[in-house]
Amino acid sequence: MRTTLLASLCLAAALPLAGCGDDATNDTTGDEGAWSWDLPDGVPLPASIDDNPMTVAKVELGRFLFYDTRLSGNETQSCASCHDQSLAFTDGLSQAVGSTGEVHPRSSMSLVNMAYTPRFTWANPLLDRMSHQARLPLFGETPVELGMSGREGELLQRLADATDPDYPALFADAFAGEDDPITVENVTLALEAFQRSIVSFDSPYDRYLRGDTTALDDAELRGLELFFSERLECFHCHGGLNFSDSLSTEHLPEAEVAFHNTGLYNIDGAGAYPAGGEGLFEISGEADDMGRFRAPTLRNIAVTAPYMHDGSAATLEDVIAHYAAGGRTIEDGPYAGDGSENPYKSSFIGGFLITDAEMADLIAFLEALTDDTLLTNPAYSDPFAGDR
Repeated sequence: MRTTLLASLCLAAALPLAGCGDDATNDTTGDEGAWSWDLPDGVPLPASIDDNPMTVAKVELGRFLFYDTRLSGNETQSCASCHDQSLAFTDGLSQAVGSTGEVHPRSSMSLVNMAYTPRFTWANPLLDRMSHQARLPLFGETPVELGMSGREGELLQRLADATDPDYPALFADAFAGEDDPITVENVTLALEAFQRSIVSFDSPYDRYLRGDTTALDDAELRGLELFFSERLECFHCHGGLNFSDSLSTEHLPEAEVAFHNTGLYNIDGAGAYPAGGEGLFEISGEADDMGRFRAPTLRNIAVTAPYMHDGSAATLEDVIAHYAAGGRTIEDGPYAGDGSENPYKSSFIGGFLITDAEMADLIAFLEALTDDTLLTNPAYSDPFAGDR
């Protein structure tokens, strides 16, 4: 069974394996200070960004900025406050909480493998750069996250005056040749570089794909078969390199972008989702976009509970039960409704029968997507640890 599964995943997982085609090159340009992705054989390079080439100096500057509470108005939070490395850069909350205590309508998404993600946040088809996304937590007001709106000058002065770390030197190294490198634009470009550097391809599943037939046990293999089966259809929205159907790589002619309504709500019997959590509809105003969200990566999913855009599913069992039912039924309260009857629901959410044993196997496979090295990799860790 192991050999058959390994061969079939060449296509099902959309990831080259040893002996399943050409391995992608992971070489960089060879320029001094250029970033080396150091990816496993068979994993393609992310698409490059012409106006923000990856460099060692820029990634390191971004790491300091990512963990620095000086990026919030009251200096109580950093980017890492909502994106904890040990939780695959999520925060363990149903809904994120900003630096002023404001509760957000959505949960914090994982930042893992964002270099392969063509659109950012849960449901914005226009937001295609992490440097642009970074302005939302920094300067957004609805909701307030880091709370620096109207305080751009203060932010830059804090960084210019810093001695721990020496930001003037770090910015000068990262943006060599610029007369005044400490700018808001460069802050966001450095954050983009660091976040793009966070990659995860060393789970037991990845090792299995690379030829280690002992990396998955029998329960995990049974779960793998279920995951990639037409009966459950999980892989239609959570397949490919990053277990998401939104993907961008160096070799793709254009980015693959998709959003889905999974029947999570049906408040009025006509497809409505709760205000503030209406997905793509909030931007497009098109009825068909009600409740459509980007399918997040399932990599490291076992450590990123709770689930869904609003954290309304507490466990993986809850998530699977939701899909098995073809949508969630809420019996009473303001959100009462039968999500399986949502008229905008994806055709892939048709429901399925699953036994308790199969549920356990499927969860075992999902847990095998956890990359333990990612969760402790010092390259992604807090450089201020122990100092504050």
